[in-house]
Amino acid sequence: MQTRIKELRKERKLHQSELAAKINVSQQTVSRIENGDTTLPADILIDLARFFNVSIDYLLYQTDSRRTPDFQIV
Repeated sequence: MQTRIKELRKERKLHQSELAAKINVSQQTVSRIENGDTTLPADILIDLARFFNVSIDYLLYQTDSRRTPDFQIV
């Protein structure tokens, strides 16, 4: 998962601190997520999926498709 999050962050040309501000966490939290040093709480996982407009399944490597056909951001 951490690799996908880092890839998505870099695609948007964001620094860890910028992503952290967008999802209301610290830069250290983003660093830990990207390094696989922490368990990702569901609320942060949801925030990341919404921010990047991808499915949670994509973030968790359950699919290679960024969005499933019935995926919808609410």
